[in-house]
Amino acid sequence: MLHLPDECWELVFRFMNHHRYFDSLSLVSKQFLSITNRLRFSLTICDPTLPFLPRLFHRFPTLTSLDLTRFRGDLDALLHQISRSSLHLKSLNLSHHPTIPSNGLRSLAKKMKTLNSLSCSNMGSLKNADLLLIADFFPFLEELDLSFPKDCNSNNFTDPVSDFGVKALSLALPKLRKVNLSGNYFINNPSLFSLCKNCEFLQEIVIFECHFITQAGIASAIRERPSLSSLRVSNFGIGTKKDFIGSLVSLKSLTCLDFTCSSISDELLCSVAEEALPLRKLVLQGCCNYSYAGIFCLLSKCQFVQHLDLQNAEFLNDQRVAELSLLLGNLVSINVGGCRMLTNSTFFALARNCPLLNEIQMEVTDIGKRGVKDSFMDFVVNPQVKSLHLAHNSWLRDESIKMLASVCPNLQLLDLSYCCGISEGIVEVLRRCCKIRELSLAFCKGVKLFGMNFEVPKLEVLNLSWSGIDDEALYVISKSCCGLVHLDLENCSDVTAKGVRQVVKNCTQLREINLESCYKVAGNVVAWMVFSRPSLRKIMAPPRFRPSDSQRELFLRHGCLVC
Repeated sequence: MLHLPDECWELVFRFMNHHRYFDSLSLVSKQFLSITNRLRFSLTICDPTLPFLPRLFHRFPTLTSLDLTRFRGDLDALLHQISRSSLHLKSLNLSHHPTIPSNGLRSLAKKMKTLNSLSCSNMGSLKNADLLLIADFFPFLEELDLSFPKDCNSNNFTDPVSDFGVKALSLALPKLRKVNLSGNYFINNPSLFSLCKNCEFLQEIVIFECHFITQAGIASAIRERPSLSSLRVSNFGIGTKKDFIGSLVSLKSLTCLDFTCSSISDELLCSVAEEALPLRKLVLQGCCNYSYAGIFCLLSKCQFVQHLDLQNAEFLNDQRVAELSLLLGNLVSINVGGCRMLTNSTFFALARNCPLLNEIQMEVTDIGKRGVKDSFMDFVVNPQVKSLHLAHNSWLRDESIKMLASVCPNLQLLDLSYCCGISEGIVEVLRRCCKIRELSLAFCKGVKLFGMNFEVPKLEVLNLSWSGIDDEALYVISKSCCGLVHLDLENCSDVTAKGVRQVVKNCTQLREINLESCYKVAGNVVAWMVFSRPSLRKIMAPPRFRPSDSQRELFLRHGCLVC
């Protein structure tokens, strides 16, 4: 089989959902090394990566996406170094940095004309001058994220992003398809109008928390761009006016509609239904002034919705969700968190009537309140469900989570954070859901793992922060969950260095461990961890560890960031 052509092996390797699985494959043969190198398209650069960049760029010649959000050094110098490589970048993420690195971007723009996606969200400062610079350097941008600059919350800002900057941007970026201007508090209706009028390929607009943009402004703008397919706004004004509704339903290609935390009406929802818009995603999270009649009307006509978010819809109960589920044959994900009247029956109705359902979010509900015996008649197996978010459900008990695991045997993600009523039942869940990759038991003080005498081969991410586990539980975990990649033990007060050593010794793929506020963990275990487990990339150190600068530098040279 090793003599198969590269093209066949590429098809096989592409089924792996993360490039870290290529590590072991690259050791098999030179052929596998060459193939896996070509299949690496993205790279996250942080401080420990810097000395190895030339070799990394040479090893992975097909890189098209770089994430610099974790880098804390000289960003201009880094971009200048990247510009000297032979990469053909398409996507660059500069978010969470203090300012736009103008000199570095200038160097990059001279060498790389292929960049079409730029993210600059949560920047410390963002000004009109930065928008002009971006427009000048990268005229072929198709996706641009300028959301939530931090200086908008400061009293010391000058020249914040305004209508002038956005208009200049719209005139200079004719190929723009997606733009996110959320949190730029000083833009007004003319900004949105300029984008819709001047960017003929515009498909998606995100304008959360832009309080000076009004319904009238949105209505006027979207009439200029009838081909718009995604509209996402928040904190929408009081009620919905007919002029706005008329403009909205004229968007015949609209597939995504997001009105997070807005005041909407049944009239709006029914108008969308009458036009049978091709919605695939509908987000009404935190919305008010609409009712069950409005959402039922919409879903009865728009039956191709795949992603539905009705978080905090107070009118929902088990019977109403059961009725809605009959209209949702194409549903892939649903969020009904915060709907306090929902119990086990809602869960079973969704599992039974939505055969394509992949993700269920039911945080802060009454799931588990109804007894397991009462729910048995509703029992059904749905092998499609992969993600289950059940945090903050105080009624959940061991018997309930066992039944939920039986309904969803192919679970890959399970969040039971703050579910204080569960204990040893989680062991049976792990036994039944052998494909689980990510599990959160944060703040579950009563959780017990002693009966776990079997392997959980797929588990990679385990959050036990603020739980009641101790060294004995860690020993069990180290034997059963050898494939762990991320382990969070923050504020586990009964954990000591002995338990940590067991995990580090047996979990050979471990890359990140959090020991913050673990006061019983001796500080000298940190150096042992770095040198004993080469796979470690980040350690959140225990309180007793106070490294010197030279120690930190030594750990970084071994590829591990200790903070």
